[in-house]
Amino acid sequence: MTTDTSLGGSFTMAGDLTVTRMGYGAMQLAGKGVFGPPRDRAEAIAVLRKVVDLGINHIDTSDFYGPFVTNEIIKEALYPYPDDLVIVTKVGARRDAQGGWPHARTPDELRSAVHDNLSRLGLEAMDVVNMRLGGFSGPEPGSVAETFGTLAELQQQGLIKHLGISTVDAEQIAEAQTIAPVVCVQNMYNVAHREDDQLIESLAAQGIAYVPYFPLGGFNPLQSEKLEAVARRLEVQPMQVALAWLLQRSPNILLIPGTSTRAHLLENVAAAELRLSDEDVAELDAIAA
Repeated sequence: MTTDTSLGGSFTMAGDLTVTRMGYGAMQLAGKGVFGPPRDRAEAIAVLRKVVDLGINHIDTSDFYGPFVTNEIIKEALYPYPDDLVIVTKVGARRDAQGGWPHARTPDELRSAVHDNLSRLGLEAMDVVNMRLGGFSGPEPGSVAETFGTLAELQQQGLIKHLGISTVDAEQIAEAQTIAPVVCVQNMYNVAHREDDQLIESLAAQGIAYVPYFPLGGFNPLQSEKLEAVARRLEVQPMQVALAWLLQRSPNILLIPGTSTRAHLLENVAAAELRLSDEDVAELDAIAA
């Protein structure tokens, strides 16, 4: 169990699943546009090994990053895996020849995706599989019963230990919970995009992790200017402030910032040591308004 406060402390997603709140997202290990091989494979491997050396035990990936690239690099860099390493993947999309992200949500596609993740990572069971629904920017209406139910069946077969769900609203989460326990939710959220404020509070009360994607993206020029003002005052980088704000926002928020360089990785991790004052937080909270 990790208790290193330099990584934002730890969070128990389930009884046997405790992770550092500062995790690592592997998406940027692939090539430009999350497509094809990395520009520098040796550096990608070095980044992953540095992640583990720093004490981070939460890596987020997917077989559709690349496609296949990030999972293959993770295995090359870290297999056999440390006992406490938690690898989280997601299913529900695939890549086409043009680098697009079409849906892949039929039961057969989901079963194949889970088996492909297991094979390329060299695992017998995934720690967590997130069912990705909705679009890139937010949830879309509709039942999750068939898709989430398919993953629940694979969980019952012992191929998945825990289930999560991504790009969903509160109603869809509640529906998923009637099928199987949900240990984490991945939605778009950051200091400028706060549509999930109430949802985060609800999940925290239930002990469910909330993992924001695009934690550093989507700011308009005025929002960026306000973020930069706080960063200048604290003599740090704006994105470090944005990550620190998320860690202070709620104890159930887990971060998975991605990078393809060790220098940037260290910069991201340093954000966990940044303490924002009440004045800083109030100024940052005003960005979304």
